[in-house]
Amino acid sequence: MTRSAVSPRTRRGLLLVDDHTIVREGLKRILEPIAGDWAVTEAGTGFQALEFLRNQPFDLAIVDLSMPGMSGLELIRRIKAAKPPTAVLVLSMHAEEQYALRAFKAGANGYVTKDSAAAELIAAVHKVAAGGAYVSASLAERVVQQLSGGVQAPRHTELSDRELEVLQRIVAGERLTDIAQALHLSIKTVSTHKSRILDKLQLTSTAALIRYGFEHQLAKDDSGYGLLEAEPPPVRSKPARRPT
Repeated sequence: MTRSAVSPRTRRGLLLVDDHTIVREGLKRILEPIAGDWAVTEAGTGFQALEFLRNQPFDLAIVDLSMPGMSGLELIRRIKAAKPPTAVLVLSMHAEEQYALRAFKAGANGYVTKDSAAAELIAAVHKVAAGGAYVSASLAERVVQQLSGGVQAPRHTELSDRELEVLQRIVAGERLTDIAQALHLSIKTVSTHKSRILDKLQLTSTAALIRYGFEHQLAKDDSGYGLLEAEPPPVRSKPARRPT
């Protein structure tokens, strides 16, 4: 065979799914040492990722959990239902064990947080792409402790995936109308979710719900920053006001 016939087949397909361009660019820089082994495709939403998956095979998908429209958890479930051979590695800002548990329950093969070192991400890619599972040692210990009852699970572990997403958005300051539009739900449905969340968390007001969310670091992150070497743009200082 000629090199041109072999080369496309020897490179495996990697799908990066994150709604922030700066994160995807940071990921590609980090993966440069193994870039020769992978043909990288980028998707900014879960819906776009599914469109790519329908048209071409991928060996690995690196998926963020917090995305507008379709959440990462829903995307994982759809990938595993439509393309079971595709391995899924979650890259998330959430270091809590409950998010890892939800991701693995949805079908993920690995879980890495965005504050991990570049070497750990590359190790996770190798492990998951080879058919294994990956989770950091510290997170794995907390997962085991929670599963074994060694630590008391917080009340929000009783929330469904959709309820947790609504809670995150409320804590982040989004209005119910904005949440309904982002999640493609009716306002009535979102209001019902909010009522169930208050009931499950044993809270009586939106203020108490927001306070609970901040105490447990549940605010939805839309910044896209905090990934390894990626940094936010500098904050511009406001010009000094002229004296009147």
